[in-house]
Parts: sequence; structure tokens; C-alpha cells
Amino acid sequence: MQSQIAQRLKLRYFPVAILFTNEKPQGALEFAEGRWGCVAALMTAAAKGRQVVFSRSTFGCLGGGVGLGLGNMYPQFPGGFEYFLSTGKEGFREGEAYKKTPELASTFVDALPITDIPEQYVVFKPLADVDSSKEEPRVVVFYANPDQLSALVVLANYGRTGNDNVVIPFGAGCQSVCLIPWGETAKERPRAVVGMTDITARPVIDADLLSFSVPFGMFKEMEDNVPGSFLDKHDWHKVAERIPDRL
Repeated sequence: MQSQIAQRLKLRYFPVAILFTNEKPQGALEFAEGRWGCVAALMTAAAKGRQVVFSRSTFGCLGGGVGLGLGNMYPQFPGGFEYFLSTGKEGFREGEAYKKTPELASTFVDALPITDIPEQYVVFKPLADVDSSKEEPRVVVFYANPDQLSALVVLANYGRTGNDNVVIPFGAGCQSVCLIPWGETAKERPRAVVGMTDITARPVIDADLLSFSVPFGMFKEMEDNVPGSFLDKHDWHKVAERIPDRL
């Protein structure tokens, strides 16, 4: 499955398709069972051309399990996740100070569209490797620099009413690429999600890139809107000149 958007924006890495499936792909990268790992790191591997897979025993960390849509794992967090996200708790891991108080951290968890998908596996793979006759992504993720992200935000609003068709929610990197955009599909007007603003995940992301994730239906809408849009106009061409050609 090809993407006009990726070609026109000269993306550095492949768009990534996120799929839910009961068939485990052969030869895919996967965390060892029960071992810690960062989902964002394997997201980057997928953007560079690898296929990766997660299951309920190979999701990397508890937050990753939540972010992949594999259920609410926060009650299992030692010492309470609300303390880890905020002030910390004596005798347990140091707090991240991403929320000021445990009470505020609890409201963050309450606001997440936590779900437990019925499928056994979550697969990340380059969109170009998707066989559209056999499979359909749930979410498509782009890694974009500021110029490319600007174009994605404009394109997401191009064929729609209003000016709020893109959101930048606070959350873990994996939540911003999978859980939250998947949650948007249940809404009457799904929105795109800018992510990878998670400070903990930033070291495994290129310094000048953020993620832009869209439910698959919105991705198709944006693809259809490329011809005749601002991407054909002089102002975009002027910006595109300073984007290096994809390696």
C-alpha cells in the first residue's frame, strides 16, 4: 500500500501501519516474553523498514500494554502508577514528575480510552508492506519534521469543517501512536493525533521528529484530498525545497 502523502512530503522514514490480528507474523521483531522494552523503540524500527509484533506477554512495559490496547495494566504497577507519574512513593521507583500530584495523575489515567482488543497481536509494519487485499490497518503513523507536520495538520483540516481536526494530547509515546488514535475511531468525527512528546521516549526518536497518527479511514480521506490541495501550490513547493530527499 503506497502513500501519496509520504511521497509528496518527502518523509525520512516509512509510514507505519498498525494492525490487530490473530496471526503472528513470521520473522518479526518482538520483545522477549516478560522482559522490559520501550514500544517507541520498535515503532522506530518499523518506520525504518522492519516488521514488529507485540502480544499480551511481549508488550515491553505496563504502560506499553495499555498503549497498545491490550487492557488496563496500571493496577499492576508497583506502588501505584499515579505516584510513578508524579511525586514518587517511598520504597518504590522515583517519580517522573510529569504530573504535579498523584491526584492529577489519576485524572490522566481516567481520561485515556483504555481498551482491551479481542485480537491476540498488535503488528507495526511499513505501510508499503501492507497487502490491501488481505489486511486493513487500524491506524497509520507518520514521523514528521516541523515542515512536514505543518503540512499534515493542514491536510487533516483541508476537507473538514472547523479547525480542530488534530489534537496533541499528553501521554506516553505508545499511547499517542496507537491507543489514542484508535480511540478516535469511536467518535463521530475522528481526529488525528500528534505524539511522541513523551520525554521518556524522546531518546529513541530523531530529535527533529514527532509522530502524526490517523485512524485508517481518516488516512484514506487525506490521501484522496492530496490532488488539488495546497500541496500543488507554490507556497508548499517553497517549503518542500528545504526538505532533503528521502535517503
